Amino acid sequence: MGGIKQGIEASLKSRDTEETLDIWFNRPIGYLWTLFFMKLNVHPNVVTILSIILGMAAGYMFYFPDMPHTVCGILLLMWANFYDSADGQLARLTGKKTRWGRMLDGFAGDIWFFCIYLAICLRLTPQWGIWIWLVAALSGLVCHSKQCALADYYRNIHLYFLKGESASELDNFKQQREIYRSLPWRHNVWWKWFLFFYGNYTRSQERMTPRFQQMFALWQKMKGTAPAGEARAEFIEGSRPLMKYCNFLTFNARAIALYVSMLAGMPYLYFIFELTVMNAVFFYMRSRHERLSSAVYEKLSSGNGEERR
Repeated sequence: MGGIKQGIEASLKSRDTEETLDIWFNRPIGYLWTLFFMKLNVHPNVVTILSIILGMAAGYMFYFPDMPHTVCGILLLMWANFYDSADGQLARLTGKKTRWGRMLDGFAGDIWFFCIYLAICLRLTPQWGIWIWLVAALSGLVCHSKQCALADYYRNIHLYFLKGESASELDNFKQQREIYRSLPWRHNVWWKWFLFFYGNYTRSQERMTPRFQQMFALWQKMKGTAPAGEARAEFIEGSRPLMKYCNFLTFNARAIALYVSMLAGMPYLYFIFELTVMNAVFFYMRSRHERLSSAVYEKLSSGNGEERR
């Protein structure tokens, strides 16, 4: 048992950025699947593809209004999430990280929820008509996508300051565009398309966080100085309590709301939850993080002046 606990701990990016439900439920089950796939020498990319298939199947089940299909859809989506945990753990523990793996992992959750949104809209069209499609588009394309993008960005920012660049996937638009332009189209068609859209994704993250961008640019210039070290420690302490909001905006809270809505036979409640509760958390989290960035920037500016003198 001790070996399993140590293995689970080693497979985590950071406890700060892990949700309680993940630590005690999703990650342990995902880790057991990881051990299973390691014995079979299964590549992490195969696990990701399996998670996509399971998530799409869950969406299909949610089209049907009866309880057996609903329960089956919930179990399939939980299973897909276990595999989503397992593919990352497997990649970190075996060192089998690839371009395709990063691409697939980034799109997996989007494909799940696209299928789920589509199934709900098709199911409710006879009663709601075009309105359910408009509500779903606002909920998914405008709210859901921005919430997940910002939560992912803040978690990677926290990991960057906590553990360093190697432990984080904190990217920027300029860097991604340079990589995109440096590659020929020949033999890189799919990867270039991914880089193009991923670059736009990072640009949207940067546009939502202007105060952080200002602070981070100054911090990088002062990196290695005493004021930068103090700012790093202050930022970590200020960012740590905000991680619970980032975690709330990712999978678990969203999935629980979906399960409750489906079990109640009122799928539209999920969209209402997305538009109200999730948006409220999103704006609160962003406001708190931007205020933290401004405070750290002011101290860095003062420290920069002292360094020059």
